[in-house]
Amino acid sequence: MPENSLATRHVTSRGWAWTIIAIALAAFAAFTAVASGVTNESSAPATLPPSSESYKVREAAKEFPGGDDLSAIVVFSREDGSALTPEDRKAAADALEAMVATPLPTSAREQLGEGAQDSIRQVSPVIPLADEISQAVVSIDGDINGSGLGDTVKVLRNAGQDKLPDGLKMQVTGPAGFSADTAAAFDGANFALLGISALVVAVLLIFTYRSPILWLVPLAVVALADRLAASALEVIAANTPLVFDASTAGIMSVLVFGAGTNYALLLISRYREELHRYADSRKALAVALRASVAAIVSSNLTVVLSLLALIAAVVPAYASLGISLAIGLLIALVFALLVLPAALSVCGLGLFWPKVPTVGDNADKDGAGSEGGEEDEGGWYRIARAVAARPVAFLTTMVIILVALASGLFGAKVGLSTTEQFRTESEAADGVATIAQYVSPGAASPLNVIAPAEDQGTVLKAIAGLNGVEVQGPPQKSEDGKLARLTVIADAAPATPESYDQVRSLRQAVQDAAPGSMVGGLTAETLDTREATARDTAVVMPMIIGIVLILLVLILRALVAPVLLLLATTMSALAALGAGALVSQYVFGFPALDVSVPLYSLIFLVALGIDYTVFLVLRAKEEAAGAGTRVGMTRAVGLTGGVITSAGIVLAAVFAVLGVLPLITLGQIGIVVGLGIVIDTFLVRTLVVPALFAIVGEKMWWPSSSPKDRS
Repeated sequence: MPENSLATRHVTSRGWAWTIIAIALAAFAAFTAVASGVTNESSAPATLPPSSESYKVREAAKEFPGGDDLSAIVVFSREDGSALTPEDRKAAADALEAMVATPLPTSAREQLGEGAQDSIRQVSPVIPLADEISQAVVSIDGDINGSGLGDTVKVLRNAGQDKLPDGLKMQVTGPAGFSADTAAAFDGANFALLGISALVVAVLLIFTYRSPILWLVPLAVVALADRLAASALEVIAANTPLVFDASTAGIMSVLVFGAGTNYALLLISRYREELHRYADSRKALAVALRASVAAIVSSNLTVVLSLLALIAAVVPAYASLGISLAIGLLIALVFALLVLPAALSVCGLGLFWPKVPTVGDNADKDGAGSEGGEEDEGGWYRIARAVAARPVAFLTTMVIILVALASGLFGAKVGLSTTEQFRTESEAADGVATIAQYVSPGAASPLNVIAPAEDQGTVLKAIAGLNGVEVQGPPQKSEDGKLARLTVIADAAPATPESYDQVRSLRQAVQDAAPGSMVGGLTAETLDTREATARDTAVVMPMIIGIVLILLVLILRALVAPVLLLLATTMSALAALGAGALVSQYVFGFPALDVSVPLYSLIFLVALGIDYTVFLVLRAKEEAAGAGTRVGMTRAVGLTGGVITSAGIVLAAVFAVLGVLPLITLGQIGIVVGLGIVIDTFLVRTLVVPALFAIVGEKMWWPSSSPKDRS
């Protein structure tokens, strides 16, 4: 390996280091300034594929009066569950009148401009649904979204509640209520996520480096990369079709903090190791950077290309998130290879105080930076030698454990309803529960049927012939008179297998009666999203496995090792998903895994798991050049065990921080990925991979010759 190169000399020289830092700060300031003028809406992820029937119903609804509006269902009931009195119904009517007359908040007026008048309209009066409950419908201009919508619904709720006597309860639900609650749930959540992520990383870096100042440099660089990535994505989203929804910023911060910290741990660990060989700190840093580039770039591109495979997804939120995260990770890579080395160069050896590494000092063991050798074994060396002595026994035991964990997938319930998505208080979800308590459960989530107006009668007869569904109210005509819209109430609870069967039956019946008829509504949308997610999982995951395999072949220049390593990582990911399903259900009490959790979790676990594989195996290949594959892997585990463990703990802890976000889906992703990284770090990377190398030996590098033969 060359001791130095032109690129690494430039990055680590004092003059160039200050230049690089100045450029990074200028880029940060520029993107932050531009992003400050961009409206960043806390909207819900776009989960409905444009090709789905329910999406087409949404689009067709725009042909009807008020079709662009968002409906807010206002539910009135008494807190003690008693019947509503005439006075209660009068108070409800007064509350409705006050809501419609309420001025829009500033955030909504800014979105509408001069069209801010008449943006809240009464669609129906207060109508009794049962003795204990009444309902009204209000529409909100469809151009109001994100924070503007959240503020508008908050104003409506306050205005209506002010007109109600004690004991009479009002809840705003429906599409507008759920969208507003999603936006409100993220208020301050991403800031909390950023703060907690930074705190977790700081604590773990202090513990890892045992220095009161060294941890500040990587943390500052990673934090700067994260904020630059967030600002850059806001600017990109404002000028392209890319969607930057409420959850994107949170997941991206987790990934940038986790991956960026891992890159820093790898580089600084190698830097400290080289300081035992070179008295010149800049030369040691240049050699460490040169030695780390391949592992950092390889692991980064593996994750980036895996995420870009999400472009093939039909669910818009998946494709946009994949692109957004890829951009964030590329920015993290630039900061890891340019800004971090520059900052380390500028700060000098004083960063390592009180224990500054010196030439010939091999006190750092267990992979914390020692030169390594069988004569100065630490804990990781002992583990590696134990695995190498009995590889079959270790491998068999680990396979049994991983299969047992993966068995948690059997019987796991997948699919959260709209009302089950929130971990925080949601008035919209409570309103749905109130409707379901006194009326048919399906009344809380009506279905919409759009059919050719000339076939309206035929469609009505077809619906009448189905069990469990009925048409509510008269049909509505589109503005051009060519389409008819019918509201259908099903008796099954929304987002249940029974409700999905009713949607399928209704679709078949109306399409048989009048080709071109379509069924939409919240339950239909949930069904379409589930089916699209299943399709995306079946299409994207094989693509990612293929991408990872090709990259491993190119990185390692072998065929046997990539196949075995990918099998180990995939088994680890499935084990994490099974364990996560059990923890989600029995520890946290979540009713089910969200449909997106398996796809997101498998992507992160396979791609991030390969990170540690690349770190370890490239070092094993380097060590094998002089000692052979089996001894090389033992040395690699001993040398990198500390840094890989630290990196794994950091990444797992940062993903676990997703639990502070308000949606169960993100918390579940944090649980599964966090568990998976722990499994991958302590079982797969420490025991399974060394056992495979000990069993297969030099044939791991086939069809290439072994590193020892080439040395």
